[in-house]
Amino acid sequence: MAYKQLKLWFDKDLAILLSDKIIKVYPKFPSQEFISSIDKKVDSLELKDRVETIADELHEKLGENYNKGLKILSKIIGPENKEETGMFKKFYWIMPIAKFVEKYGLNDFEVSMKAIEEITKRNTGEYTIRPFLEQFPKETLVQMKAWSKSKNKHVRRLASEGVRPRLPWATKLDQFIENPTPFFPILNNLKDDPSKYVQKSVANCINDVFKDNPTLGKELINKWAVGKISQQRKWIIKHALRNLIKVNDRWAISICSK
Repeated sequence: MAYKQLKLWFDKDLAILLSDKIIKVYPKFPSQEFISSIDKKVDSLELKDRVETIADELHEKLGENYNKGLKILSKIIGPENKEETGMFKKFYWIMPIAKFVEKYGLNDFEVSMKAIEEITKRNTGEYTIRPFLEQFPKETLVQMKAWSKSKNKHVRRLASEGVRPRLPWATKLDQFIENPTPFFPILNNLKDDPSKYVQKSVANCINDVFKDNPTLGKELINKWAVGKISQQRKWIIKHALRNLIKVNDRWAISICSK
């Protein structure tokens, strides 16, 4: 993927790419209508609106039946991403499919959870999962706790990244800004994760917690810092407390010096 502004990749060329993939598994797809409609609509739009427009067109052109459309789209997402990078370079074209699930899949929880798990192995489900956390918090947290034990690093990362109260470029999760403790069991499962990719996500999630609930954040870290701890956990704690360390917070410095 050559360098250019990310939003510019969501254009007529992407419509052609998606159409070519869909036609192979669903020959009835109205390819030219899909391409023409996107070409007319996206030029003046920013990234999020471009992605949503393409998702809307997929929904319409696939017949507005979510389950039928998702089955077709699930067949085109290709092999999993084995690396810790590339979600927005090699697999950027999956973003409209993620938006498709986010926008149209709320009434099909089980089907959508399976789709999000597969999407995040290639692109990311961290934005897609948030409406489900808002509408079905208990059920979604149960699923995400299970994901935190996955053998797949991308799925484990989704478990922590998806619950971040203040995830960049995403809507805030007000219920977790008020009280983040419901997702602490997820973080506990990941506190010694071997993947740096996951470690960064866990640390960033805790950093979010400190922005609104420093007392609860300290309680969590204090529990993690007892006794002999893994190098992975030490790194997570230090990265989670980086903003406090910058301002010479005594507690943070003391914790990180252990």
